[in-house]
Amino acid sequence: MPDRSRKRPRDLNALAASIVNDATTEDRPEPVDTRDPAAVELGRRGGLKGGRARAEKLTAEQRTEIARSAARSRWEKGQPTSRE
Repeated sequence: MPDRSRKRPRDLNALAASIVNDATTEDRPEPVDTRDPAAVELGRRGGLKGGRARAEKLTAEQRTEIARSAARSRWEKGQPTSRE
């Protein structure tokens, strides 16, 4: 049951559909998490340190080239492709 009332549609057909939907909708249980908790924790730990470890291994020139490529990609995406 909702905590607060909601507005009903003004259209008669939409109102009828809404009433039928409210009357026939069943409460569905929450999905059960079937993942292995140990595997989830291992994946999280690796993900937390991956970016930092990669950044430490890059040279200044490599970081500069990656930054240039990212900036170029952002600029190309933001510019219109054709003049109107």
